[in-house]
Amino acid sequence: MPTKKLLEAYRLFDKANSLDPNLETVNGATIPKELIYGQRMTQTLESFDQDASEALRLAARSQHICRWEIPRSSYPMDRVGYLKWREDLKKFHAAKASEILDSLDYDIETIERVSFLLQKKKLKKDEETQALEDIICLVFLTYYYEDFLSKHKNEKVIDILQKTWRKMSEKGQQAALKGSYSKKALDLIQQALAS
Repeated sequence: MPTKKLLEAYRLFDKANSLDPNLETVNGATIPKELIYGQRMTQTLESFDQDASEALRLAARSQHICRWEIPRSSYPMDRVGYLKWREDLKKFHAAKASEILDSLDYDIETIERVSFLLQKKKLKKDEETQALEDIICLVFLTYYYEDFLSKHKNEKVIDILQKTWRKMSEKGQQAALKGSYSKKALDLIQQALAS
């Protein structure tokens, strides 16, 4: 059962993300992109791990908080630029979430833990960092994969699927295999796993 403070944190994260100028159409309604992304992260986590800690729930909801403020285009469009952008985003999301949690009088341990998770520290070694990564991958596969594959060549899609698969735990991979996919999407997943 979510605490009153957790629900208030969700509300403030959503309020921040509702300012995203990038929009997405969901069931005929136009919604700020990062607002719906944060809500999808929460929904996916709740079905993946009903016993998730409050820190993990907070990290999932604030995973992309205010992401549009640091556009990819503000970095060199090469691999080095991409990695630097990703690294800076992690710190930015951690700082933004910490500010909101501090305003709600969350204890320092929780704030530091959320920051740790958002920066993906000790991936594969820390159970909660890994769970957060699993949720990110599952949200991609559930909500964004079909659109992604319609815009890219099969080789690129297979490469991304293999990278996604390597980031996930066995539990995450099993959850991914239970997803609902179009025939083409499922075929590409099978090809990615077979090669």
